[in-house]
Amino acid sequence: MEIKVYGPGCKKCKITEEVVLEAVKETGQAATVTKVSDLRQIAAAGIMSTPAVSVNGQIKSTGKVPTKDEVKAWLND
Repeated sequence: MEIKVYGPGCKKCKITEEVVLEAVKETGQAATVTKVSDLRQIAAAGIMSTPAVSVNGQIKSTGKVPTKDEVKAWLND
């Protein structure tokens, strides 16, 4: 499973990355979490609002910090 956290490095982006990492750890999912901070890569992914999260190439959240329960639900889809 590939998870990407998109954001230039703002506080909400850092919190989002922490929430995603905690959810992955708690669920025991085998996942690679990558932080994408390059604005060109963010735009190329079609993201207009950060923070954003994608799971296996599918955008799951944009413009807000997801809850840990939301992330866990994405991991179990």
